[in-house]
Amino acid sequence: MAGVAAAGALVLPGAAVAASPAPVAPAGVQAAEAQPAGVQPAGAKSLNIQYQVQETGYWCGPAAARIAMSARTGNLPSQGDLAAQMGTTENGTDHISQIANALNANLGTTWYEVKEMPNDPPTQAQKDLLWQDIVTDIDNGYAVVANIVAPPDNHPPGYPNETIYHYFTVIGYNSDNMTVHIADSANFGGNQIYWLSFDQLASLIPPKGYAA
Repeated sequence: MAGVAAAGALVLPGAAVAASPAPVAPAGVQAAEAQPAGVQPAGAKSLNIQYQVQETGYWCGPAAARIAMSARTGNLPSQGDLAAQMGTTENGTDHISQIANALNANLGTTWYEVKEMPNDPPTQAQKDLLWQDIVTDIDNGYAVVANIVAPPDNHPPGYPNETIYHYFTVIGYNSDNMTVHIADSANFGGNQIYWLSFDQLASLIPPKGYAA
């Protein structure tokens, strides 16, 4: 999950440290199904998912994967089971490929592929591919999992004033205003499901990647 660079803490690329201030839910406690409220605009589409707050400060990868899986099935492994499958440790989940492999294995599909975004800022071609992947995945009932690096000057809502290394789930899009719907297991400031501009999402992923 969200790793904040606490004093003396080692923050690995793509990983998260245990020194996270994110509230966590007791094991086995989960929120009700999260669904978009009200009537969606014509250009918007969001998936029905089962949201969970991550159960440890370093299980953002397993939590994000579980949220993504819930768009496809109700037969969901626990965050702990997913952490074991992915090789997640107290240093987090090292690479987005571990997420993609777990999603494919648990859903019995080959849908998910790893897409790298090494350029910071991303190239227009990388941004175009990201938007295309989000729309294609959501239209086909698959959520996207993104690995992000959020410095203090580029934060989603509620994030603490640190550089955050994190995984979260893209569950929808709105092509009318180019925004994306995010399910964020960190629950920073109580922000669980929210909209971000697509441009901000594209700026948060480099130099990491996403599973789509």
